[in-house]
Amino acid sequence: MAVVFRATPPAPGEPRELVVEADGGSRGNPGVAAGGSVVVDPVTGEVLAELGVYVGISTNNVAEYNGMMAGIRRALEIDPSAALHIRLDSKLVVEQMSGRWKIKNAALADLAAEARSILSGTPVSFEWIPRAENSRADRLANEAMDKRASFAR
Repeated sequence: MAVVFRATPPAPGEPRELVVEADGGSRGNPGVAAGGSVVVDPVTGEVLAELGVYVGISTNNVAEYNGMMAGIRRALEIDPSAALHIRLDSKLVVEQMSGRWKIKNAALADLAAEARSILSGTPVSFEWIPRAENSRADRLANEAMDKRASFAR
């Protein structure tokens, strides 16, 4: 949960930054799957949204993408002009979304294309973080798996 906070708000004319912490999981691979995400204001540290997205029976990687996309959508609802900093403990998703790794799996390629479409025109950066620093999003993914339901708060 070590979000690096900005010392000051953005300068005039500079877009506001929002941080999206995202995770996904499955109980079995494939198995019951869900994603989770948290939208954070990096200036104040305030959690602006918590989301769980129930995926059904699927893989961990599909759940990771779904958790990330839920957070992206919510962040852009909060501020459509924001720059997004997306933090995940999935090296695969970070590298694929950054364009450094090819996407061979058709389902993941479709999800990556959908994510890129949502992000069109949005300044974005991706960061891999250790699992221990992603406990909020992990907790939300597990809550969605336990409930077998999506939620937003």
